[in-house]
Amino acid sequence: MKKTSVYLSDEEAEGLRLLARTTGRSQAELIREGVRRVLTRKPRRTFHSMGAGEGSPSTTRRWDAAELAQRRLGRHPQKRQ
Repeated sequence: MKKTSVYLSDEEAEGLRLLARTTGRSQAELIREGVRRVLTRKPRRTFHSMGAGEGSPSTTRRWDAAELAQRRLGRHPQKRQ
């Protein structure tokens, strides 16, 4: 087992102290359980396509399904006016 230090806010430290007291478990045991939960949780998938990123509306590319289908078929879509 390795030793490490963790900085907690006053509220987090108080909440941990109270939880340890009410459950009869040590603070270290509760912290280890929390770390195990975070390590075994599957990460949420994030998608970085189709203009869904954060940016100003003027720089966000808006995709047209028909245009994408035409490109997929090897056809060049006509310019919109």
